[in-house]
Amino acid sequence: MKLSKFNFKFNDSLIALQPTEERDASRLMVLHLSSGEIEHRLFSDIIDYFDDKDIFVLNNTRVFPARLHGNKEKTDAMIDVFLLRELNATTLLWDVLVDPARKIRIGNKLYFGPDESLVAEVIDNTTSRGRSVRFLFDGTHEEFKRTLFSLGETPIPDYIRSQRDVTPEDADNYQTIFATQEGAVVAPAAGCHLSRFLLKRAELKGIRFEEITLHAGLGNFKDIDVEDLTKHKMTSEQLIISEQTADNINQAHANGNKVLCVGITTLKGLETSVGSMRNLKPFDGWTNKFIYPPYDCVVPDALVTNFHLPYTPFLIATCAFGGFDNIMKAYDTAVKEGYKFGCYGDSLLILKD
Repeated sequence: MKLSKFNFKFNDSLIALQPTEERDASRLMVLHLSSGEIEHRLFSDIIDYFDDKDIFVLNNTRVFPARLHGNKEKTDAMIDVFLLRELNATTLLWDVLVDPARKIRIGNKLYFGPDESLVAEVIDNTTSRGRSVRFLFDGTHEEFKRTLFSLGETPIPDYIRSQRDVTPEDADNYQTIFATQEGAVVAPAAGCHLSRFLLKRAELKGIRFEEITLHAGLGNFKDIDVEDLTKHKMTSEQLIISEQTADNINQAHANGNKVLCVGITTLKGLETSVGSMRNLKPFDGWTNKFIYPPYDCVVPDALVTNFHLPYTPFLIATCAFGGFDNIMKAYDTAVKEGYKFGCYGDSLLILKD
């Protein structure tokens, strides 16, 4: 499968710049793989397709305010710093991206905040834009994180940020209501459509919830620069699947109940840890799994995911689950019907039936 195939008629007017006022009020296209039938519903209708003891698998990662604006020592040049992950809590060492990178060398100090009270020293070069930095802070780790995140900005995708400024509302909107495990710089967007009211309705219907943690990183938005998808390498992301969650999902399959995967990051996490007997195993480590056609998705019976932009790993993984022709037909329909794309856009529910 070649990268150039993952294109469709698209322009920036299709991108949702804001979410719907109510989380579950976005549009939902439903694709039945067995018949090819397409339905047009609202996201709040999603539970109509599931029954007692079916399972929704959620990614409980929490997005942190990863984008910082600082100044370089002496020259006072403005530098954008994107926090990727904390490497060492004791030494306050972080893996970051800097822009413009050509101005930042080992030993440089960067200052943040209106009073420049937070300082970071560049320790190492990791990639062309990547750096390891050590923050200089006099206080507890908890106080440091509070200070750091108070200066940070919600890392909404560049395809939105290029059309509008980040707002305080993004801090809540670009986050699921069940986000508990801090570590992501990319929100599991499909999960953002789940409201408290919808979760309660699902619970009353007997639908069960299982959570995994996959700290989604910027590799999900990195341009794929090879035509042959077998040569593309995803960046590694931390993944945790508990033994209890794995057992519950395996038991659901054994009992004939359906498993809905909420989002591509959840799909990636589950498919990372499939055993030789096609069962789900517990996992605690890192994954760089890249799902692309042809691929046999083992764990989920259904997938709900947002409508994604051309050439993205999210779109490619969606095609792997639903089949290339089925998904591209659905996307053609979405464009014609005015569905919105991106992390604040509408969703596609794919049912194996």
